[in-house]
Amino acid sequence: MAEYTDRELMVIAAGRQIRDGDLAFVGMRLPLLAFAFAKRTHAPAAIGLFENGIVRDEPAPATLMTMSDTPNIPGALWSTGTLEIMALLQQGLVDLGFIGGAEIDRHGNLNTSYIGDWRKPTLRLPGSGGAADIACLARRFVVIMPQEKHRFRERVDFITSPGFGDGAGWRERVGLRGGGPAAVITTLGVYGFDETTREMVLMSWHPGQTVASVRAATGWDLRVAADCHETPTPTRAELDIVRACDPEGFWTRKPE
Repeated sequence: MAEYTDRELMVIAAGRQIRDGDLAFVGMRLPLLAFAFAKRTHAPAAIGLFENGIVRDEPAPATLMTMSDTPNIPGALWSTGTLEIMALLQQGLVDLGFIGGAEIDRHGNLNTSYIGDWRKPTLRLPGSGGAADIACLARRFVVIMPQEKHRFRERVDFITSPGFGDGAGWRERVGLRGGGPAAVITTLGVYGFDETTREMVLMSWHPGQTVASVRAATGWDLRVAADCHETPTPTRAELDIVRACDPEGFWTRKPE
């Protein structure tokens, strides 16, 4: 069995969420590699959007530290501006977006703004960037984040990027056109959302974990899918693709 890191497994699991032909809002960090992985495997027709105005039908030829790095520009289908890219979201054309968060709750709401009471927080976080736009307007979005009990909350302190609010029907009531979170990928497992309650459900636990260990790192009584199973172990071929996209291991193998 090939050795791999948590982040390499997360990249592969995230890449599997991209469908062939998707117009995907790629974002930063691990999603950069997830897009490259998907393009080289099961989704050759996917198109990548970057908030800074870049649209690509092929991954950048070198590892990107940021979406504005020089290798992301040559060969782009379109090199425009943020307004034009965000307009694609507003028109309902974006199939998938990737976002992260400091906290998430059982209905997929994300906090990247304040820890504690927002009027006098114990910690101020960076805020939304384009994440709230993606969460509100993309046809579906996927969350990628580390899993720790203090991050997986019964209810987040502040909703920066809305998931399913307080449950079924909430997005429709408040007028959000996007479809909401489709999956959450963490260092411990992969989650989906119940179609009826819109509550997060464990779909698979990563190798080395168990349902019990995942529940112990969750701040509510986590539901488990009837067909919950172990996340497929990355194959050597899959790892070779990820490592070719990140040869120095900047995103996937260097310590935090």
